[in-house]
Amino acid sequence: MSVNKKISELAESYLAGTMAPEELDVLTARLRSDSVFAAEFQETLDLLRSMVDSGKHRRFKNMLRDVHQEVIDTPVKQKKNYFIFSGQLWRTVGVAASVAFVASTVTFWSLKPTLNKTESKYNTISREVKGLKIAQAKQIEKQKQLEIDLDKTIKSTPPPSDVKKTGTGFALTNNGYFVTAYHVLHDENGYGDSVYILNNDGQYFKASLVTFDADADVAIMKVDRAGFRFADGDLPYTFSKSKAGLGTHIFTLGYPTDELSYSEGYISSRNGFDGNTLQYTLELPVGHGQSGSPMIDGKGNILGLLTAVGSQKEEKTYAVSAKAITDLLQQLPDEKSIKLPKYPKISRIGREQQIDKIEDFTFVVKVYKK
Repeated sequence: MSVNKKISELAESYLAGTMAPEELDVLTARLRSDSVFAAEFQETLDLLRSMVDSGKHRRFKNMLRDVHQEVIDTPVKQKKNYFIFSGQLWRTVGVAASVAFVASTVTFWSLKPTLNKTESKYNTISREVKGLKIAQAKQIEKQKQLEIDLDKTIKSTPPPSDVKKTGTGFALTNNGYFVTAYHVLHDENGYGDSVYILNNDGQYFKASLVTFDADADVAIMKVDRAGFRFADGDLPYTFSKSKAGLGTHIFTLGYPTDELSYSEGYISSRNGFDGNTLQYTLELPVGHGQSGSPMIDGKGNILGLLTAVGSQKEEKTYAVSAKAITDLLQQLPDEKSIKLPKYPKISRIGREQQIDKIEDFTFVVKVYKK
């Protein structure tokens, strides 16, 4: 197989199951050694699958329309519970029945006199077919393994470009929606070329912007991968609809590096920088890279999202209140509505157990620039 063969042709052959075993071996080797090629191949597979699904849906709708039109055009008379077909339909049914009867009769009588004579040949053919099925099963199994390997390669390989900025994000739902600080994605130099999340298993997933509020410094995003889930089970936390009181003890999980970090503190002011009523001021030690981290109380309520730190003299941390997040979600159209969990599931367990539940829904946000 030529390595210069178009990716689209390779993807079509792969999906159709017509790729020869030696071609499949060459493809597997290249996918494992060339991460850029692997990413392009995966994108082409996803595109072709979506086109196939769209075509099936369109053909099904056309079939329903044709059947409906045929029923409308066919003259039907109701009398004593008998269904009267048109002459054309009777002729069609008759021809079909005749063909079926003749075919079955000829097959039966042609096989009957020679059944015993061809028994050994039949067994031989049966073994050959069985062998063919085994070969096909092995080919299918090899393709499945290739898909698993490709999936692991795509997830564990970062994009082939430079990281521009990093922050932290946390899940809004288990099917891919998450929130982070808007300034992680955008600054005076504009947006990055692409955004990926990196979970604590070392897997990368591409994400796209859904909506944002630049003034509140909140961005809602969604992982692009179909069928994606952050983890098993439901989100362990919920989102507070009102501001917490002065002195409330809080903690956060974030990524100043690619390793998860824990910090705890308390609310020192119910307003933020320059009296901003959308924010809190916190006594909470954090580092760069933790923008977008969740601010959580002891019962498992998300109170806000970390957005900035003060000067070295101030040593203050600022967080956007959770109300800014819920207000932004309410502005989404109905078809994109997001339902947040109503109750926290970690209110009656210890801090270590709370962290264990939350960390699967918290991750690094990486912005790349070519």
